[in-house]
Amino acid sequence: MADKSSVGSEGVPFEVAIERGKIREFARATRSTHAAYMDGERPVAPPTFLTTQFFWEDGVEGANPWHLVKLDPQRGMHAEQEYVYFGPPPRAGAKLVARSRIESVYDKDGRRGGKLTFAVMVTEFRDASGTLVAEARLTGVETERPPEPAASKEAP
Repeated sequence: MADKSSVGSEGVPFEVAIERGKIREFARATRSTHAAYMDGERPVAPPTFLTTQFFWEDGVEGANPWHLVKLDPQRGMHAEQEYVYFGPPPRAGAKLVARSRIESVYDKDGRRGGKLTFAVMVTEFRDASGTLVAEARLTGVETERPPEPAASKEAP
């Protein structure tokens, strides 16, 4: 059962360096051939590049508050990922400071698995001046009970 008292919990800030080679690797891994991600000394980061934050966050004790939500991994899953930019995406050479917080935990009625509990974590990315560059919104969901197997649709 998710812990609703986790709402408002924050991780410690951590640095995310936007590196030229990593932008290119990410673009190639996602099969993007757009020149903006490949060319020049300061290519622009693809819109979903900030997903790599999880690799930076792992090395910083206390950066990721997600564990405080306490979703059961046996009944939980990643439901949604959204990125909101407040200007142009960052370019190679940028250093951002990121900080994650648990924004909300709420319930909805489900069909097969009973009540569904959703949790949303927002990670803010700020530049050296403190200006908000982007937000990443991660939504996880947990079913109240394991879903029942779907009825077999075998031909008579």
